[in-house]
Amino acid sequence: MKINHLLPTALIQSKQWLSIIQDCVYPPTCLLCGDEGVSHSDLCQPCKTALPYFQGGCSLCSALMPNAIEITAVCGECQIKPPDFNHTHVSFAYQEPVRHLIHGLKFNSRFVNARLLATLMAEQLRTVTDKPDLLIPVPLHPQRYRERGFNQSIELTRHLSQQLQIPNNLNSCHRTRNNIPQAALGAKQRRRNLHRTFSVQPLTEVQSIAIIDDVMTTGSTVRAIAKAFKHSGVNKIQVWVCARA
Repeated sequence: MKINHLLPTALIQSKQWLSIIQDCVYPPTCLLCGDEGVSHSDLCQPCKTALPYFQGGCSLCSALMPNAIEITAVCGECQIKPPDFNHTHVSFAYQEPVRHLIHGLKFNSRFVNARLLATLMAEQLRTVTDKPDLLIPVPLHPQRYRERGFNQSIELTRHLSQQLQIPNNLNSCHRTRNNIPQAALGAKQRRRNLHRTFSVQPLTEVQSIAIIDDVMTTGSTVRAIAKAFKHSGVNKIQVWVCARA
């Protein structure tokens, strides 16, 4: 019985030692400046300190509210039309060099960027007390997935799931229409563009989820997904995004 209790600890310690040895032989390199990264990270400390950390906003959608005093402040749009999600956690403002890392992942298939961005997100999300039961990535339409070859939100979700020890479901939400890319549209057009775009599978025995995406602009995409999951029976929905434009 004693051995059974010690075995997991021994395995963890072995992995820790292997990681230390690997850092000594092959020290991590900062993806931004090329200098030696800090232990277990693809980023050096000066570059990490200079990142555009998100300063907060609306307590529901995280839209910037320059004149807000209380952390529970809600923006005008969410007061008029409350979203079906309960909270949004944003790690960074969509500025350089985070924009560079996200673009490198999405358009140049730099998957190491997904690992770094997810690691930085996880450092902040570990302080979240109300952890979800499941992580759900924002889906791509199958045609766009074939064109790109991967889904950046899935890449982030996989790393977050591993680092935070939260299960994921990569197939519970589907994009059924190959819409015009959201980046080319205004706020009202984005909402119309997403009408009846997402279908979800009922999640039995799942009370709370977090929707994962790389960039949030108007929030139309996550609003549509949250609405679909709410109608399917999920009680509590969070949104976790890497950056907000």
